[in-house]
Amino acid sequence: MARVIVDVMLKPEILDPQGQAIARALPRLGFSGVAGVRQGKRFELELDGPADEAALSEVRKMAETLLANTVIEDFTIHVER
Repeated sequence: MARVIVDVMLKPEILDPQGQAIARALPRLGFSGVAGVRQGKRFELELDGPADEAALSEVRKMAETLLANTVIEDFTIHVER
């Protein structure tokens, strides 16, 4: 059994209002030193078998089809050890 992580983030050129709201809230809560925030999504997929090339290809298709809106979001995939 393998765990595959798909991290989805807005593309750099897309505005991130949630990230901006978090960035504005941090100083009000006493936190400093943060120049910017981008907010994203993380998906943890438990696979039935090993995370071989065929399985990772399927995860890539899942990300492109359902997990990410590839018009405005990028995604990365990695296997958790």
